[in-house]
Parts: sequence; structure tokens; C-alpha cells
Amino acid sequence: MANKQKQFDIQFKKDAVKFCEDHPDMIHAECADKLGVGNSTLARWKREYKNNNNEVQFRGSGNFSSDLEKENARLRRELKNTQDALEILKKAISILGD
Repeated sequence: MANKQKQFDIQFKKDAVKFCEDHPDMIHAECADKLGVGNSTLARWKREYKNNNNEVQFRGSGNFSSDLEKENARLRRELKNTQDALEILKKAISILGD
């Protein structure tokens, strides 16, 4: 069975960072355990938060320098998938048409 990585939305990430700030009595590993996220994942979210003047600017997975770049990549994937589906349909039509 494949190990599917969990995807967390931006609100969850904001809440997770706030949870850590609101519970200074808990060590980092305890916060991560309570939230159900990896220790290194939570540390990365906190670091990104701190490095962006305490603003959450999480773009999700991938190494994109901007939201526009991320959207362009998504659209390119969608176009490629559509083109692949079109090619399959063309082949099916040619086979059935004979």
C-alpha cells in the first residue's frame, strides 16, 4: 500500500502555529503529537511563520516562488491531462471507426 502524504489546508496550519504559541508549557513534540502532524512539519510551519513577520504565507507543497507560479503549474498539468485524454479518444474513435 502506498504511503499517501497528508495535505493540510492553510487554516489548519495557521491554527497549528497559534496552538503552539498558546501553549508555551508544552514542548514542541507534544504540540505536534496533539495536532497529529510530524515534528519537522510543525517546525517548518513555525519557521515560515516567523520568517514572514508573523504572517502565514503557506503556499502548500512544491517549490514555487509565488502563488502565480503554483497556479501556472496546476494549469499546465490540467492541460497535459486534457491533451492526453484527447489523444486516447482520437485513438478509440479511429479503432471503432474501422
